[in-house]
Formats: sequence, C-alpha cells, structure tokens
Amino acid sequence: MPDTIIKTEILIHDLKVPISVIDAGAKSLLNRQDSYGPLTDKQIKVLKRIIRNTLTTQRLVNDVLELGRSREGVMITSDFPVSALVTSVLMEIFDFSDPGVAEVIRKIQTYDELEQVVQDSGTRLSFDPKVWKTMVHLDEAKVRQILRNLVTNAFKHRFSFVEISGRIEGKKLILKVKDDGRGIPSADHQRIFETYFTTGSSIESAIRSHGLGLAGVMVLLKDMGGSLTLNSDNGKGAEFIVTIPI
Repeated sequence: MPDTIIKTEILIHDLKVPISVIDAGAKSLLNRQDSYGPLTDKQIKVLKRIIRNTLTTQRLVNDVLELGRSREGVMITSDFPVSALVTSVLMEIFDFSDPGVAEVIRKIQTYDELEQVVQDSGTRLSFDPKVWKTMVHLDEAKVRQILRNLVTNAFKHRFSFVEISGRIEGKKLILKVKDDGRGIPSADHQRIFETYFTTGSSIESAIRSHGLGLAGVMVLLKDMGGSLTLNSDNGKGAEFIVTIPI
C-alpha cells in the first residue's frame, strides 16, 4: 500500500507541468491575439472555460499533494494575518465563479470594502476588527485548503447566502462557515466525512455533494490537532465550525 501511495503522488506531481502548459497556451491565445490571430466570441468563451477548468485542476492537484505531505507529518508553519487567509480564499473561489469580483477583491485595502463587495455576491463576513488583523502561526496552505473546501461546499448548497466568521479563543483559531441550503439530515452527519459519500443518489447530487472535500478537511484537521463541529438538519442549512490550535 505505501508504494502505491508514493507512485500515485509522484503521478499527481507530474501532472503539474502539463496542466501549466495548457494554462499558458490558452492564456497566450486569449491575450496575444496580435501574434496568434483574432478570435471569435465563441472561441474566447471556450478558451476562458479551459482556463477556469485548468485552474480548478491545478488546485485539486495541489490539494492532493498537501494531503500527502500532511500524512507524512510535514508542517510548514509561518506567521500570517487572518485577513490574508480569508481574502485569499475568497479570491480563489471568485476566480472561478466570477473573475470580475476576484479582480476587485485583489485591489481592496480595507475590511469594510471587502465586506461590501462580497455581500453583493451573497457572501456575509463577520469578523471583529482585532481578529481580522491578528497574526497567527499555522500551516497556511493547510488552513487555506480547509477553509476553501468549506466555503466552496457552502456556495454549492446555499439558497441565497454564505456566512464566514471567525474568532480567537485562547490559543485557538475558530472559523465558522454557514449556508442557508437544504441542510444535512442528522443521520448523515458522520457519513458525509467519509470519502466519496454523497447526500443523494443521482449524478447531479454526487457532483454537488460535500463528498471528498470534507474527508480531506478531516485529514488536515486531525494532523494539526484540530476539530470540526457540524450543526445542521434537513431543511435548516449547514454550519461547519473548525477549531485549530495556534
């Protein structure tokens, strides 16, 4: 089994180069029409779709590699502000769903500006100013992957809004992601953290499920000594609370 895991991770690592080549090629065709020739609206639409899906694939590859490092006990810790963590996650998510909003987020300087921009897209932020500016010492890549998975799932399942909040209690960072979607029946609360488990039987439900993302979240949290609490029931939305020792 260990040899299989190692070979799989080597294969995944080797995917990074061809993915980058595809991304660079599509962007060159899109941004250098003076060199490669003009494009029709339909061709531009296809190239943008290629770039978005390449970005998604790059993130999946990086996430799997991060899980592999986590299994091996590799922690790369650094100091970073809570604001940088949340902002980077929002940029990653909107890069795929609404690139225009992502570009605006990149230029924003204050919490109030960010709160207003994402609110227009159905996202609520709830952070105390002191917490927002607090520096924490953690493995940023792992915490970012955890938060991105939770927020991405919340976006998939929401009806009208997603709320992201955070606080610091003692030496623990507590992040909360809430949506107003269909919720998760209490009978499924443990099962949704199992790899490949979905909350529905159809292909569409499987695609929109919490599934593999939450299994990865649990692996990363366990390796960092953290925990996750789920508050939800059928028809009542879902609230995931992550606690990570600083």
